[in-house]
Amino acid sequence: MKRNLLALYVIKFSKWFSFVMPIIVLFYEKNGLTLQDIFLLKSIYSIVAVTLEIPSGYLADSWGKRNCLITGGILFFAGYLTYSFTDTFLAFAVAEILLGAGQTFVNGTDSVLLYNTVQEHKKEHLYMRYEGKLTMIGNFSEAIAGILGGLLAVYSLHLPFYGQAIIAFTGIPAALCLKEYGGTIKRPNAFAEIYKIINYSLFKNKQLAYSILFSGIIGAATLTMAWFVQPILMQLNTPISWYGIIWTGLNLTVGIAAYYSDKIEYRFGAKKMNLFILLSIAGGYVVLGFNLSSYSLLAILLFFYVVRGFATPILKGYINQFTQSDMRATVLSIRNFIIRLMFVFIAPLAGWLSDSWGIQIALFWIASIIFIPGIIIYALTRK
Repeated sequence: MKRNLLALYVIKFSKWFSFVMPIIVLFYEKNGLTLQDIFLLKSIYSIVAVTLEIPSGYLADSWGKRNCLITGGILFFAGYLTYSFTDTFLAFAVAEILLGAGQTFVNGTDSVLLYNTVQEHKKEHLYMRYEGKLTMIGNFSEAIAGILGGLLAVYSLHLPFYGQAIIAFTGIPAALCLKEYGGTIKRPNAFAEIYKIINYSLFKNKQLAYSILFSGIIGAATLTMAWFVQPILMQLNTPISWYGIIWTGLNLTVGIAAYYSDKIEYRFGAKKMNLFILLSIAGGYVVLGFNLSSYSLLAILLFFYVVRGFATPILKGYINQFTQSDMRATVLSIRNFIIRLMFVFIAPLAGWLSDSWGIQIALFWIASIIFIPGIIIYALTRK
């Protein structure tokens, strides 16, 4: 159990220790990309993720979680190598395709292997705690890397990408050290089985369906906000040296909140928790839209990222509780599919609205896109 936990921590570190995130919008703009181009790149990433998300989850169940994590590590490494030595939109698109594919092989698979590991050792009740620790490690890693990435960017905007490729490589040997738990399921007709799982998860099992849809909406909202942070900082004329520090503070906030997610959920329960998460996430967009200043940005983003921190492990935990072990990876992939599918539509709209009408108008629109389906799903869960 300890070996798997340590290896999963290293994989999370390799994926989240991101030198590039605090300065990537600056990097794009230096290479001649507009905000609409940037969101288009992220849409390409999401289209790849949407296309491969459910098949990769099925592969994790049938081919093995360990094999998928190894494949994901290799693709991440290749993606950052591509970024390190190119400077065109087309090359960046290739890098995003590699990174999007790598994301689908890792995202959700690590959580499933974690759940199967604790289940094998009769410690399922500790899953949410360990998931919270994984989230904390990821965000603490990104926080520390944010400071270093900001400092490296002062000298060259390519330097963070060189370091990122090295960090991405560490996930490959870590994945090789994993032990498979839960086994694999050999199915004669892959497409028929995927359809069966989708039908079960989104139509037959209502409790599971609402959990997946709600988690997907919240995930799309927090992902979109992450890509608004840097454009907002640029609009407020924030010095480059502060980008890494701000990114660090936000990710430390997420990590601390994630660590206490099991205690927060135990105290408030699922129904109150879901409503609070939805109102907080949508409300964060609205408040920033009304008052876009340095002080409001700091206060709202800190609160937003606290909610993001405990929401991720809590909502994943609900999904795992309602899912059988032989389809867990596929089901979590359906959740990730919904996140990326929403982002494919939201990102180009956000980029166009920001370039044409301003960031504040874009924030109001995104708030409504998140809140309306979110409150409908919440009402259905109450019913």
